[in-house]
Amino acid sequence: MKKHNFSAGPCILPQEVFQKASEAILDFNGMGLSLLEISHRSKEFVAVMDEARAIVKRLMKLGDDYEVLFLQGGASLQFAMVPFNLMKTDGKAAYLDTGTWAAGAIKEAKKLGTVDIAGSSKDQNYSFIPKGYTVGAEYNYFHCTSNNTIYGTQMKEFPKTDTLMVCDMSSDIFSRVLDFSQFDLIYAGAQKNMGPAGATLVVVKKDILGKTGRDIPSYLNYQLHIDKESMYNTPPVFAVYTSLLTLQYLEQHGGIEAAEVRNEAKAKLLYDEIDRNPLFEGYSVKEDRSLMNVSFKLTDESKKEAFDTAWKAAGISGLNGHRSLGGYRASLYNALPIESVQVLVDVMKSIS
Repeated sequence: MKKHNFSAGPCILPQEVFQKASEAILDFNGMGLSLLEISHRSKEFVAVMDEARAIVKRLMKLGDDYEVLFLQGGASLQFAMVPFNLMKTDGKAAYLDTGTWAAGAIKEAKKLGTVDIAGSSKDQNYSFIPKGYTVGAEYNYFHCTSNNTIYGTQMKEFPKTDTLMVCDMSSDIFSRVLDFSQFDLIYAGAQKNMGPAGATLVVVKKDILGKTGRDIPSYLNYQLHIDKESMYNTPPVFAVYTSLLTLQYLEQHGGIEAAEVRNEAKAKLLYDEIDRNPLFEGYSVKEDRSLMNVSFKLTDESKKEAFDTAWKAAGISGLNGHRSLGGYRASLYNALPIESVQVLVDVMKSIS
């Protein structure tokens, strides 16, 4: 039976990507060697890294004033790398507190300096995106999380600030059209929309670096990774290659613009059923609903066994909500076809 993969991450990727990646494991580019055993310094893999970095800038429509890095450690390591590279020794930063991962970033930044919370929805269990705040020039940078996988909220617009703008886009990277030039630094774990676990994308404006006065540990120094072209240490070869395949697939299928249209259609289909069906209720406020992660619950828990049995029988996987929130979560990443969403909607309609 075909599986309909709604997992929040590691997540669904295009079948074409799986096929090409599996072929490369056996024989990469006709070399008679597996991708997993070639040197990361070989011209064949250097070409992979160079193209992966180039295609990111093409998709984001960014120029040579930005640098693209593929690192390791996930977004969690970026929670520390950002303040190390951007917060001055006597400085401070502003953070938007919109969920578990934003809170994790705040925790790490506080270890290096003063952190002010520009806005927070914690007191209402992160069910909305704070608005109406201002961020002045007294801050070294402003940090936000564009999409919150657990609570199903997403920033629909970004504030005008008088300082640097940093954004964790781990769970909605390449899913919608944005003016990426408004950000000075973007980071994203690959495993939620771009590739397998193991690689972390960083896009950074080069002229913002080297101004903190800090003695930065080597591996945490963006400039060192830029100088070494993402090869300071052995990169996650398979994760970078599979991310390249995914990015190529995205570019060949209309780019971010076309992906946004598909993602809006999928989200509308599911949210319409949640709003129509009295047995289901969305978690976040409507104006902040995520296109990527739809968190919802049953209004009648006596229907839980019937619903769980039905969606599992329909070949649906990964629908359980995050352990901290409960309920259900349907992740609608780029590679998920609308047909899978229709299967879920049909199951929801069948419960009575």
